[in-house]
Amino acid sequence: MKSLDPLLAEWDKILARKGNAAAILATTGEVLRTFRDVEENARRFADKIDLFRAGEVVAIQIGNHEDWPSIMLACLRKQLVVLPLERSTSERERDAALEICKATGVIEADSPSGKSPDVLRLGTATSTPECNWGEQVPSLLKLTSGTTAAPRTIRFRSEQLLADCDQICRTMGISDIDLNFGVIPVSHSYGFSNLLTPLIARGVPMVLSRDRLPRAVLVDLARTNATVFPGMPLFYQAFGDMEEIPALPKLRLCISAGAPLSAAVARKFHEKFKQPIHSFYGSSECGGICYDRDGTIFEDGFVGTAMEDVDLEIVDQTAAASQVRVRSAAVGDGYFPEPDAERLGAGLFVPDDLLARRGSGFKIAGRISDVINVAGKKVNPAEVEAHLLRFAGVRQAVVFGFPSLLRNEEVAACVVADVDFTEASLLEFCRAELSAWQVPKRIFLVHEIPVNERGKTSRRELARRFGAENAQRSTFNARRSTTDG
Repeated sequence: MKSLDPLLAEWDKILARKGNAAAILATTGEVLRTFRDVEENARRFADKIDLFRAGEVVAIQIGNHEDWPSIMLACLRKQLVVLPLERSTSERERDAALEICKATGVIEADSPSGKSPDVLRLGTATSTPECNWGEQVPSLLKLTSGTTAAPRTIRFRSEQLLADCDQICRTMGISDIDLNFGVIPVSHSYGFSNLLTPLIARGVPMVLSRDRLPRAVLVDLARTNATVFPGMPLFYQAFGDMEEIPALPKLRLCISAGAPLSAAVARKFHEKFKQPIHSFYGSSECGGICYDRDGTIFEDGFVGTAMEDVDLEIVDQTAAASQVRVRSAAVGDGYFPEPDAERLGAGLFVPDDLLARRGSGFKIAGRISDVINVAGKKVNPAEVEAHLLRFAGVRQAVVFGFPSLLRNEEVAACVVADVDFTEASLLEFCRAELSAWQVPKRIFLVHEIPVNERGKTSRRELARRFGAENAQRSTFNARRSTTDG
């Protein structure tokens, strides 16, 4: 029977053509799944999720597990709505996401590998509230930061997921003769679009890695003969600083996303490995936006030109840097549960980033919102502030982001308290419940929150003031460490 879902229809073609070929490999080179294995596991897993009804939301929190493609296929066939959750998501944030999305189940694994993930039913079929999706029932919900302390998600149908996959593969020249190296989380928008959907819809096999130590990643890249590496700036800087590097004769495409790539990192990597790094700029709401097809411009924040089949319109033609309107078939249907039609919907998305023209391409020049971008993960300051205010004695807290060379931004906070305590105790309190990327890098204990000349608190002013203070302290510590050594 021919599949009506566009992703499943593409999978049927891949399965017929590549059934016995390797689909998922370990970093040792061992074949973990052929395409036929993926299909057989998908059909077996479908029996486990028979307890859910079409349209219900099921969260998947299994890390980079080799059953991710099988579970996704099974959920598509059962017409379930998938909500990917990263393993590092805090329990509090996970519970909030499950409640807001009215999730009826969770698929989880004790470890990223090994036995098949378990299925957990939340509530009962009669007591679980149903989502009224209307005519556009989503296949996927991507978790992102809301405008308040509560998280929200972005709705995607299979048509949009397939469009994003096609745009990425065509723009970057990725085909089924390539081998993707999967160290970025499959549950993150970047990993989902560059690893999972290319396997399902294009037959691009992947190596699954769970080791994020740069030296181990580089060794595994060489050992597996991977041809495509979707990475982040922090990996490329670490690679460039290494001595006694292995040869990478098969690696032909290095992609960087999650944070703007610095010119220094790109140039050093290029000199050492004789490979350009191609900056990839996108957003959870719309998938890929821009791509640096050349890779040798060597300018901080340069992201190249629009992806294929993506139309960019400058919002303010008179400004040196402006927001853009992104139009493509990959744009999500809208936010859930609180829609924002002016920003997202009907094939249009307006990111918070400010882009500046650089020749025929674009450069990221800043942001207009308070949302903090930590290596591609969005942090809402209000959520971290709410948590800090739960610490006994904290009277006022303002959270902001300051620039980071490798992670785009880092979370920081100014705190006013009625009692004495240390920055370390507050950081420990944050680590206990917040997700790793939400935990402040620095907490500044102050007598009062600085205000501007109008008597208002400006996160941007705090970022400039305390970001400079943090940079000075880091430089001092580095010099002291060198002297002591």
